[in-house]
Amino acid sequence: MKAEWVANTFTSSFWSWWIIFFTVAGIFFCFWLIWWTGKGGAPKGETAETMGHVWDENLEELNNPLPRWWLNMFYITLAFGIIYLILYPGLGSWAGVLGWTDTKQYEEEMKAAEAKYGPIFAQYAQKDLKELAKDPEALKIGRRLFLNYCAICHGSDARGAPGFPNLTDNDWLYGGKPETIEKSILDGRQGTMPPMGAAVGGEEGAEQVAHYVRSLSGLKHDAAKAEAGKAKFAVCAGCHGPDGKGNQTIGAPNLTDKTWLYGSSVATIKKTIMQGRHGKMPAHRQFLGEDKVHLLAAYVYSLSHQSGAN
Repeated sequence: MKAEWVANTFTSSFWSWWIIFFTVAGIFFCFWLIWWTGKGGAPKGETAETMGHVWDENLEELNNPLPRWWLNMFYITLAFGIIYLILYPGLGSWAGVLGWTDTKQYEEEMKAAEAKYGPIFAQYAQKDLKELAKDPEALKIGRRLFLNYCAICHGSDARGAPGFPNLTDNDWLYGGKPETIEKSILDGRQGTMPPMGAAVGGEEGAEQVAHYVRSLSGLKHDAAKAEAGKAKFAVCAGCHGPDGKGNQTIGAPNLTDKTWLYGSSVATIKKTIMQGRHGKMPAHRQFLGEDKVHLLAAYVYSLSHQSGAN
């Protein structure tokens, strides 16, 4: 752990010693400065010399040192700093005698949390996802997990955003079965729509295909352009199918419904064809663990099955 911390922080030992030198020198300078400012003043029973500044006729500035209690507070602060730098990282590559790292602290906190909360998640691990989707207590836990880890992309209401799927309907890129949803969360998904501009004939061809795609879902379109785009759509059929109904095995969306991940305007569809799209659903297996994901999957499944339908 210490060696890794050093290797990731400094490219050579020079910078480590550079920091050590100026840190230690700064501490010694502060000690000297406090000692120096504590000198002077008049002997006991005598008046200190004046600094030559007078206000309101007789109010003089005298050469008195700072109060001893104030100076002692500075000494205590410096002593605290020295102890801290001995115990914890701060002096270049010195890792501290306690061997503390943020990674180590995180791992210890995660172990403590797992020991405390792990049994709560474990009691649901063997239950069927469809049954969990009807369990109010399980859904409460699943919802809290969703808000913490999924809402940033899919929204707190799970209705998604451009490029992030709506999880409350029954339109699924990879399938909406409970076990499929759980696999998506555990292992993630990598969706790629390659740029197809050259394959369909450039800007003009892309616009024609865009109108044809809009026609598949009954949207307003230019009939002549759609007819011209129908033949060019053949290069898209390998993923979306000849009828445009998509392929859940590879995450190719259905183009015949009214659900659009990035938008349904001609300009947006054309941009997708010309430039492609790249979507990534990160894997949560290592981060959350299977028991938490099981509850999370049950909650996501419930969002599109509010009536309890299978």
